[in-house]
Amino acid sequence: MSNERPNIDSILNMSVENVLNTDILILESDNTAADATARMKEKNARSVLITHSGEAIGLVSKTDVLFKVMAQGKNPAKIKLREIMSSPVISLSTQSTIEEALAIMDKHVVRQVIISSGPSVIGIVTRDNIFDQIHRATLSVSETAISGTPVCIINPKAIVLIKDQSQAKLACPYCSSPFDDKEALSKHIDRIHGGSGLLEGDARRMLE
Repeated sequence: MSNERPNIDSILNMSVENVLNTDILILESDNTAADATARMKEKNARSVLITHSGEAIGLVSKTDVLFKVMAQGKNPAKIKLREIMSSPVISLSTQSTIEEALAIMDKHVVRQVIISSGPSVIGIVTRDNIFDQIHRATLSVSETAISGTPVCIINPKAIVLIKDQSQAKLACPYCSSPFDDKEALSKHIDRIHGGSGLLEGDARRMLE
């Protein structure tokens, strides 16, 4: 058996089953945003699959609750999930690759996709799960990673890492990765931290 650790390309070519979370939260569309928030907190999840009469019809994420309910001063106990869900549900088959899943998320500006087998929903794949696996692999094999600094890499060609952190002109406000120009930092934030703005980071505490 080979002891070779996976690299970034091999992870991107893996089946989505390798990062699949089958413990998916499911609520009916008549449940409230408060119900969803409580369940997400209980399960440490970022989203809930919304159903109606046994059919998956949408997704509600923490971000949906934050911006569509709390930021507008609405009462989460009175807002039905069908009012704030993202619909239709975006799904991929189990044969899809991690790279294909990320491409679909980028295209539709979402942070998760449902994985299905035929008509059945079997789980969910999120950006966080994918980045976590890539992060672990990168820490194992990267010789250019800066000691003590979080490494967030999805496409090595799109990321500029500086070995000597003291030479960095700019630092990522989310993970502290150093960059030597604004363009590289901007691309890093768009690709790696898209959808995780400072507002969400501050207000997210209300959901935890």
